[in-house]
This record gives sequence, C-alpha cells and structure tokens, in this order.
Amino acid sequence: QVQLVESGGGLVQAGGSLRLSCAASGRTRGSSLSMGWFRQAPGKEREFVAVISWDLGDTDYADYVKGRFTISRENAKNTVNLQMNSLKPEDTAVYYCAATFSRTWRTRWTYEYWGQGTQVTVSS
Repeated sequence: QVQLVESGGGLVQAGGSLRLSCAASGRTRGSSLSMGWFRQAPGKEREFVAVISWDLGDTDYADYVKGRFTISRENAKNTVNLQMNSLKPEDTAVYYCAATFSRTWRTRWTYEYWGQGTQVTVSS
C-alpha cells in the first residue's frame, strides 16, 4: 500500500507560480514506483500532467505543460513536487497526486493510489 498526501495549491493570477507537493508513505522503498500528477477541471475528464520514476528520476510531461511545469523528487523526504510557472486560466483544476508500479504513465487507469486532490485556481 502507498499513501499520498498533497499540499500546496491555491489562487494565483495568470502568469504566476505555484508549487504542489505530495508526500508518500508505505511501500515506496526498493520498488519500481512512479509518481505522477493529474488534473481535473469541472465537466472534464481527469488528464495526465507529469510523472517521475522513483528509482531513476525519468520524467514525462503532457504537451500543454511542457516548459512551464517541472516535476522533481526528494528521496529523503519521500516527496514529489510540481513546480508550476507561467500559469494560465486553463490550468485551473483539482490536481491529484497518484502512484503506479506500471511504466504506462499517461493513462489514469494504471495508477493504483491517489491523493485527495488540491485546488488550483488561476485568475485572468
């Protein structure tokens, strides 16, 4: 089992920055765990944002955040961070941290563990 707790989020103006964090506990050591971020806006499907592998630090980003968002990990703290810069109103959504032991990263259905979600609102 893996438990995930998100923090960060809030309200920011367009062009601003926010940092999300996700603290993991449980079965995180010595495993092929990857941790990602998804988001869901009202009336829309939950969509992939970014992911990082726990062991090698490999990353992947959705095209609509590439160059603006950066995902990173702090192994000693079992924490994954999502630095979001140049935010746009269309980035407004509930952001979810998720974990998977699969290497199929871009679909939500391979993620077994989810955080509770944190709201990000970008005003124009």
